[in-house]
Amino acid sequence: MTNPTLVQGMLSKNLLGYLPMICFIYSFFVSAATLQASELPLIDLDRKIEAPSGAKSLCNDYSWACAKTRSSGLSEAQEKQIVKTINMRVNRRIRAVSDQSQYGTKEYWTLPTQGSGDCEDFALQKKFELVQNGLDPTKLLIATVLDTNRSGHAVLVYRSSEGDLVLDNVTNRIKTWKETRYLFLRIQDPLHPDRWVQVSSG
Repeated sequence: MTNPTLVQGMLSKNLLGYLPMICFIYSFFVSAATLQASELPLIDLDRKIEAPSGAKSLCNDYSWACAKTRSSGLSEAQEKQIVKTINMRVNRRIRAVSDQSQYGTKEYWTLPTQGSGDCEDFALQKKFELVQNGLDPTKLLIATVLDTNRSGHAVLVYRSSEGDLVLDNVTNRIKTWKETRYLFLRIQDPLHPDRWVQVSSG
């Protein structure tokens, strides 16, 4: 008959041999989980900077565009569904036209009331409709970027629990800011949307 004490001792020695590997695997998964939880893909904000030329009078023209009241009573799931719906609806409804063609000027930020506008107008319309549907305006920030062709562009950023998500007029797909491969230049300050801040890395 096998001695139970002897078997237990052999098993203990074998397990001790694997202990360093077990500890390594455990540490790897704990580190990965911690990294994922602590490093959400948020846009890196830097110092205060002057507003884009077309947004100089934005707060006077549209007070809701610079509101900092935290009024949302929606769940994250409700917010995301509203964001997805409005992003797609505005992209389908508004026709892309440059400010030069429509207003005879290079830069003019306004709601696309005539059913057409450029990228800033798309972003403004989305922000307006999302605020009207109960989203916290401090989670909705207009940003200026250089697109993948390094041309000037503007998007609306939605600050979710998963990080900063981008609502773009060139696609219905909502991406994280890093997935866009855009170079982010400046964005409304989340704490004071009437101010703008420089993006430290894009």
